[in-house]
Amino acid sequence: MTNGDTWRPTKVMGVVNVTPDSFFDGGKWINPTAAINHGLDLVEAGADVLDVGAESTRPGFEPVPADEQLRRLLPVLYGLEQAGVPISVDTRDARVAHEAISAGATIINDVSGGDGDPTMFDLVAQAGVDYVCQSWRRGMPATNWRATLDDLLWRRDACLDAGICAEHIILDPGLGFGGDLQDDWGILAHLGAFTALPHRILIGASNKRFVQQAGNDTPQAVTTSNIAITAWCATQGVWAVRTHTVTEHKQAIAVIGRIIED
Repeated sequence: MTNGDTWRPTKVMGVVNVTPDSFFDGGKWINPTAAINHGLDLVEAGADVLDVGAESTRPGFEPVPADEQLRRLLPVLYGLEQAGVPISVDTRDARVAHEAISAGATIINDVSGGDGDPTMFDLVAQAGVDYVCQSWRRGMPATNWRATLDDLLWRRDACLDAGICAEHIILDPGLGFGGDLQDDWGILAHLGAFTALPHRILIGASNKRFVQQAGNDTPQAVTTSNIAITAWCATQGVWAVRTHTVTEHKQAIAVIGRIIED
């Protein structure tokens, strides 16, 4: 941030994985009732957005057919209508996105940045919902933060060309999806180049491999590392952090706010 900027608290996007094989909490919330209760607990803890996903994109993942994604997702989305916060659906499939929007989702979180389904951009443009466009670096060789920024701008332009309004575009540099874990630290070190863009920036670092391999990989140390990254994001003008826990991240953001605003 620069002098004269108005600081806006970074939002917390709470993760609800309705999958049996997610990297962090695979299987915990596969039951719709358990997933709904978990989502409501995250809101009670202060989540500003809930991100519900029915397909794990962990390394080596197997794609989940649209019918199975919808079977997992729809009961949870209907049950979370009472949450009172925006609902994001994590999917690369336009059909799933369409049904999710009909069920109340207002954000589509596409980790493939449009690569997963050639009809996704058109669907989002017609629906007029927010769209998280991620840099999909899966399987690519080691790159750097500038290449990731260029990739995001290329994908942003494709979104605009498809008719998605600029104010609906949220950009995500895709931490954990690159060919080299060191790249993720480079992106975090240069977050200012991303938040300088005229779009909201989402950062999803929670429990990613690069965090776990930063040093001490005990659960407590990884949690501390996650919170430290959230605090850094809050100083850099990031719109939201995507995380599996909420309370500690809200507290870290509040502390940063007290420092900046005093």
